[in-house]
Amino acid sequence: MIISMKLHATREEIDEVRAQVAHFGYKVHSIEGEERVVIGVVGVGDVTACFESVEAMPQVENVTRISAPYKFVSKEFRKGKSRIKVNGLEVGGDEFIMMAGPCSVESEKQIMQTAESVAKAGAKMLRGGAFKPRTSPYDFQGMEEAGLKLLRKAKEATGLAIVTEVMSERDVEMIAQYTDVMQVGARNMQNFMLLKALGNCGRPVLLKRGLSSTVKELLMSAEYITAHGNPEVMLCERGIRTFETVTRNTCDIAAIPALNELTHLPVILDPSHATGKRSLVPALSRAGVAIGADGLMVEVHPAPEKAISDGAQSLDLGQFAKMMQDLQPYIQLWQESRKQEAVAAA
Repeated sequence: MIISMKLHATREEIDEVRAQVAHFGYKVHSIEGEERVVIGVVGVGDVTACFESVEAMPQVENVTRISAPYKFVSKEFRKGKSRIKVNGLEVGGDEFIMMAGPCSVESEKQIMQTAESVAKAGAKMLRGGAFKPRTSPYDFQGMEEAGLKLLRKAKEATGLAIVTEVMSERDVEMIAQYTDVMQVGARNMQNFMLLKALGNCGRPVLLKRGLSSTVKELLMSAEYITAHGNPEVMLCERGIRTFETVTRNTCDIAAIPALNELTHLPVILDPSHATGKRSLVPALSRAGVAIGADGLMVEVHPAPEKAISDGAQSLDLGQFAKMMQDLQPYIQLWQESRKQEAVAAA
């Protein structure tokens, strides 16, 4: 359920409500605005007794039950869009965020050249895999910590925030030392031990939708992270597995506005994995901006034909720069739409 405190409730009054909820054995999560505090309550069992007890407290404005099985990430819990701060940026805010970079960190020259080029073109975050989950055990598995150090060097040179994948709970602490955003790949979307560990990693999390996962399952995985203490989660639509073979995956483009209706979390589109073909990436990127994504994650490589992994879906540096220019009219419309939404919500 959601508890809305009265305007300008004191800290003592808020703590009293939190203590009452804890008395019934439920967890609490607060959203503190300038004038009003909202308290989310989650747990197992019939909440009726707690509901009636809290509703009777004089400092409480109203209490509302949450019907969605995902509590903290539901739009019922928070009406407005969450703004997640990353390296001076706000994902989910007034700026459309572009994340770009290679599938895998391969060498210092490769990652530095890519970082400098995508930053010049307008990207705000550098994506790059230091640990790579591969279908075949014989494929390149990533440079691991050496790759993380190169990503850190690229950040120091360009100012780009770093997004990189974490594959195991045992690596969370080490990777958090190097990166700004912890990415959970499609294969690990329901790795619940990893999701729990990311609950207290101290970094925002980019959670990719599983290959055959429903929107509800994606939101339940996000709930794992938030319920364990980390509300800074971004969702990523990267295509799902269907009977279609003309593209690597099938991009569920409708999932973006659907998620915007269901959750307050920012939503990112990955057109590279969704198509598997670089020729289709610009068109799908335009669609992603137009349909309301908060940002894009695009694979870019200085020489895609020589890439160790995912070369077929990676743009080269010139193609990415051109795509960024072509996206500008769409991004301007996106910004106007966000302004209108903000006025309507006020």
